[in-house]
Amino acid sequence: MKTVVATLASIAIAAVSLFAADMTVPRKAPELAFTVNGQQKLLSQYRGKVVALEFIWTTCPHCQAWTKIMNKFQDEFGSRGFQAIDVAVNDNADLLVDNFAKDFQTKFPVGWTLRDQMISFMGFNSAYFVVPQLALIDRKGYIQLQTPAREEPGGDWDKIMKEDVLRQHIEELLGSNSASRSHTATSHVALAKKPS
Repeated sequence: MKTVVATLASIAIAAVSLFAADMTVPRKAPELAFTVNGQQKLLSQYRGKVVALEFIWTTCPHCQAWTKIMNKFQDEFGSRGFQAIDVAVNDNADLLVDNFAKDFQTKFPVGWTLRDQMISFMGFNSAYFVVPQLALIDRKGYIQLQTPAREEPGGDWDKIMKEDVLRQHIEELLGSNSASRSHTATSHVALAKKPS
């Protein structure tokens, strides 16, 4: 019995360690398929650009506000190799993204994918998350910054999702040729927090 308990404990510790390692940044961005205007796109098609991949709900006021900010970033940085992408994950997103893109006059692709695809891409261990979710990906396809699954007062989500903070990160990545720099500042590492 002690052997079984010890083995299960070892497996649990290994699983937690693997999960934590998977959430650290920088890390290679997994492939993501999403649909824009009825056509399937792959995240890897944007390799060579600095990508702000934002997962949204089309009905979320915070997501709508961040779409406006992404429009500004696309105007400001698009000519330097920046690409904003919104991917909706709410129910019926496939029916809502076209009107969302028109209503907010987006200057970048707005698509949709299944919620499970987003959870897997972000490395979350729970289906509970806040929106918008953001992954900032460098030119070589490495996630350099991402939001955690949950918003906690004063936590990493709040630190990352500020216009001036994100602008600074984008400018750094546009000026960098490095695929995987070491970051020591806590705002550069966003670990998903297990729901309590």
